[in-house]
Amino acid sequence: MLVVNEKISIPDSLIQIRFVRSRGPGGQNVNKVNTRAQLTFDLISCYDIPAVAKKRLIVLAGTRMTQEGKLILESDRHRQQIRNRDEVLNRLKLMVRKSLIKPKARIATKPSKASKQKRKDDKIHRSKLKSNRKPVRFDH
Repeated sequence: MLVVNEKISIPDSLIQIRFVRSRGPGGQNVNKVNTRAQLTFDLISCYDIPAVAKKRLIVLAGTRMTQEGKLILESDRHRQQIRNRDEVLNRLKLMVRKSLIKPKARIATKPSKASKQKRKDDKIHRSKLKSNRKPVRFDH
């Protein structure tokens, strides 16, 4: 059971972890030992996560989400299986926590009259500065 917070925990039956050959550091060890952790999480079957959080998690996951509704995370940062396994479990936990946070609604605002006037004044000032840089032309 992966405990996300006090209300949400993910059953082990929805998480599969397998180990495959790694591409990271390790010398000869890379060619012999399966250290890369590949986690597959069945998001659709998880009933502890609210529907709105699932939608946010799908957006957060991006290309790591499959058509069947499974989230795939990988880690080969470490040389040991256990550390890579802990890494992917921790990443899953963080992603679920992040999906539970409701994003702030953007409130459209208008610029104030003073800020509009300041912008115009700045443009006029900049224009005068640049016009003063032009070389003086004498017509003969």
